[in-house]
Amino acid sequence: MYSKDEVKTIKTLFWSSFKSKIEKHRSVSGRRINWLHYPSEIDHIYIRLDADKEGARFSFDIQGKDLGVRSIIWEQMYELKVVLEKEMGTDGKWLEAISNETVPEFNRIIWEITDVNLFSTADHKKITQFLMERILSFDRFYQEFKDILTNLAN
Repeated sequence: MYSKDEVKTIKTLFWSSFKSKIEKHRSVSGRRINWLHYPSEIDHIYIRLDADKEGARFSFDIQGKDLGVRSIIWEQMYELKVVLEKEMGTDGKWLEAISNETVPEFNRIIWEITDVNLFSTADHKKITQFLMERILSFDRFYQEFKDILTNLAN
């Protein structure tokens, strides 16, 4: 069991290392991007990277409070499912109307690996590789289709 300070140190070291490796890549649009805070440019759409003792995850969250807008974006993403999953290199889990402690209801598409542990430094390379592949693949997809999603959200 790790203390809070040890957990914070391990997470900080991992994410700093990840950031230094991923920042060498530019978006397919040619722009530099803060990959840890990927700019969806659409209100209430979030791209999340996460890792902990249970695995590593890349997720696309639609958290709009307006159910109609959220449904339209979800339906469009579902229509693009084959293209998205081909670009991502694997199927995602499509979770509709889920909730957590901070958001009462949202939709999520998630890619995850569960055979890694952030607190095992031996797994850091595998976690980094997984997250880098997902975010760079997602960027190729998103830069091509973000105008469609932006128009739906407005």
